[in-house]
Formats: sequence, structure tokens, C-alpha cells
Amino acid sequence: MTRTTLQIDDTLLDEAMRLSGARTKTDAINRALAEFVRRQERELLRQELGSFDIDLDLDELRRRRQDG
Repeated sequence: MTRTTLQIDDTLLDEAMRLSGARTKTDAINRALAEFVRRQERELLRQELGSFDIDLDLDELRRRRQDG
């Protein structure tokens, strides 16, 4: 771990702590960074894979979920 001095908006940090349930500022920041990385990685994967049509009706989708 690295110890760093930052200037962070107190109101924004307090709100992040409240919404995330973080008990410390460090925990709130680490959670926010982890979420940012997760979203960015997901977006990069989405861009790599692109999009495609799935030819399934609702009944077939339900069957596949049950067969699991």
C-alpha cells in the first residue's frame, strides 16, 4: 500500500461513505477505485466482443436457465 496525501471534496467523500457503507475514508476510496476499474474493464470487454443478436424466445431462455 502507498500512503498518499490528497485533496478530496469532503461532501463527495461523505456521500460516497454513506452510500457504500464504508466506515473509513480509505475504505470508501478503495471501493470507489475498485468499482471504477471493474466498470472500465467491463466496458473494454464489451467493446472487444461487440454485440450480437440472440435468437431465443422467452420460453427457451427460461428452459436454459433451469437446465443451468
